[in-house]
Amino acid sequence: MLRLAAFAVTSALAAAAAGPLPPLPLAGLLTAPDRLTIAMTDTGNPRLDREYRLECDPAGGDHPQKEQACARLEHLSQEGRNPFAPVSDRQICTMQYGGPATARITGTWHGQKVDATFRRTNGCEISRWDELEPLLPSGRS
Repeated sequence: MLRLAAFAVTSALAAAAAGPLPPLPLAGLLTAPDRLTIAMTDTGNPRLDREYRLECDPAGGDHPQKEQACARLEHLSQEGRNPFAPVSDRQICTMQYGGPATARITGTWHGQKVDATFRRTNGCEISRWDELEPLLPSGRS
């Protein structure tokens, strides 16, 4: 019993002399990776009507402009803006129609769940869509 106590004291002294342990790399474990699925329909361009996958940091997936899409999302986030926020109910929007295109974005961005739908049904929604280019490909380029 005495040997066990001496070993415990010796081990504790050795650990204290070595200094504190480095922190565990928990940052990557605590937040979900940036992964989004973009499902586009009724764009008028059959090549765009499909589902894209996008991963950021590092950029990956099958999105046609993954690096630029990740950079755009990061830029909006650094400005303190939520790239997936809906149009405010209090905002006045022009009554223009940009077509039947719809995009649904689901996944995780900066540790937050994303489930956002984008349409081109009025001026505000068109601006919201265009602000996310190239995440939401328009087919114009």
